[in-house]
Amino acid sequence: MDKSESKHFVLVHGACHGAWCWYKVASLLKSAGHKVTVLDLAASGIHPKQLHEVKSLSEYLEPLMEFMASPALTEEKVVLVGHSNGGLCISVAMEKFPERVSVAVYATAVMLGPDLSILTLGEEVFNRRLDSYMDAQFTFDEGENNPPTSLLWGPNVMASQFYQLSPPEDLTLAMSLVRPIRLFRDSSTLQKEANLSREKYGQVPRVYIICKKDNIMKEDFQRWMIENNPEPEVKVLAGSDHMVMFSQPKELCSYLLEIAEKYS
Repeated sequence: MDKSESKHFVLVHGACHGAWCWYKVASLLKSAGHKVTVLDLAASGIHPKQLHEVKSLSEYLEPLMEFMASPALTEEKVVLVGHSNGGLCISVAMEKFPERVSVAVYATAVMLGPDLSILTLGEEVFNRRLDSYMDAQFTFDEGENNPPTSLLWGPNVMASQFYQLSPPEDLTLAMSLVRPIRLFRDSSTLQKEANLSREKYGQVPRVYIICKKDNIMKEDFQRWMIENNPEPEVKVLAGSDHMVMFSQPKELCSYLLEIAEKYS
């Protein structure tokens, strides 16, 4: 492949996961001749920070923002891919660095927008009872009468809600590598940190990949986000669970290559 035809994919993981979850897709993209960056967000994967050191969404996103600010990216635009909660992360990156993103891909991911705030989205999650997480472990650093301060997925919720169509070895891998995620509860700070505008976020083309067999973020919720944050291109994977990079890595890779070519 000619160097000018090579794309640069930046893959961003979801809650409790890390860069490790992209190993199949990253390998496929690299073998197709493309550049791939996979990041561990703060206190995720092998990132050295511990959970108690991450006090805000901005601190959680620091590894992604530092990468996006890199002088190396002045020469190229990246294809930004967010999975699950990674959609929130890439949305903030698009707002801060719209000129460095050729297209953003939401793979069964949280998708905010200028008219869909993080607070509205949180209310919808609560109303749809996406928060009944079976054996997920919550911690209450501020006392049990206050909201939980962190979350770690448990083996039962992962097996039945996340990985039900994925190879069992990938579920086993995940069980040994997941780390808790900080739950940020200061609504005014969150709103400020994840405030999106039409002028910046709105100038980046978006593609949403619906995963129809997702048990944790069901199809109707994915479509609700699309309807409330209009104009993304929509693609569908009929046979994928929530962990699309494990259950349908080749199909996801094929979509990513197609999208990157279209929006280059």
